[in-house]
Amino acid sequence: MANEGASRAARPPAEPAAAEGPGESPAAPAKRSGTSRTADTERAAGPVTKRTAAKKTAANKTAAKAAVKAPAKKAPAKRAPAGKASGGRAVSAKAPAAPRTRTGLVRQARRINRELADVYPYAHPELDFENPFQLLVATVLSAQTTDLRVNQTTPALFAAYPTPEDLAAANPEEVEELIRPTGFFRAKTKSIMGLSAALRDEFDGEVPGRLEDLVKLPGVGRKTAFVVLGNAFGVPGITVDTHFGRLVRRWKWTEETDPDKVEAAVGALFPKSEWTMLSHRVIFHGRRICHSRRPACGACPIAPLCPSYGEGETDPEKASKLLKYEKGGMPGQRLKPPPDYPGKAAPPLGAAG
Repeated sequence: MANEGASRAARPPAEPAAAEGPGESPAAPAKRSGTSRTADTERAAGPVTKRTAAKKTAANKTAAKAAVKAPAKKAPAKRAPAGKASGGRAVSAKAPAAPRTRTGLVRQARRINRELADVYPYAHPELDFENPFQLLVATVLSAQTTDLRVNQTTPALFAAYPTPEDLAAANPEEVEELIRPTGFFRAKTKSIMGLSAALRDEFDGEVPGRLEDLVKLPGVGRKTAFVVLGNAFGVPGITVDTHFGRLVRRWKWTEETDPDKVEAAVGALFPKSEWTMLSHRVIFHGRRICHSRRPACGACPIAPLCPSYGEGETDPEKASKLLKYEKGGMPGQRLKPPPDYPGKAAPPLGAAG
């Protein structure tokens, strides 16, 4: 017994239940109270739960600091509504950059030409004429004046002198009086009488259909020659007048100012078959919308393609008041326009417009 008591005295106290593993002694109590189990579970999970909570707290603090430091994202700026062009198309609010490569320039130029073809399917020469001779004389008279004024002047001139032979033999003073409204009438009288005499003497009274022959006539340059070739003979040509030169520079097709160099630069961007109609469309656009002093940018149907957008009036309502001829609801330049022309015919000279 003494030994047994000593043995019991020497036996260490029982380990807490929580410390016993799955291999606990068979002598361990078979049942534990629920409170004891809960306490044991909390004690066992306590270190893990505290570490997790600490991590979450640290993560939340880091996110909060990041939110404070990070700049707030700006909402995308709302673009002002684009205006509407005369054809109901949206007008660009910003000028596109000019093409940087040759390929880009060709594509831009040809796309503008296609758009102009949609806007002006009725584009045509704006001089009234019935034969090559009348067109040649009218084109010479159109220098430094409008086609409208020429069209109002030529009916009386051609009624008095219908052929080159007639005009070559006319009294210069009578011719001057007839063409006075076109301006520079003395110089123009000399030119049209001189070219009439040349046609009579060198071409049997017929207008030649070759560039090299036309430019030899008095008062006839490449521009006049291409007008005649393109519209009386169907020979492709580019007509570089003031409108054409102004617009192709605004579109960055060329920086040249010399008409011959402009002709060469622009002609290289298009197939020859497009040259004549391209000239009509560009000139139509220059007279109606893309004016010299105050272009109607806000009413321009090709504004999204134009690198010079913004040089003129961009407000659609104000720009619409700048439109001319049929685009502005006014008469055109021809007294006898083509059947498909959507505008009104011009009034004769001296008639109320």
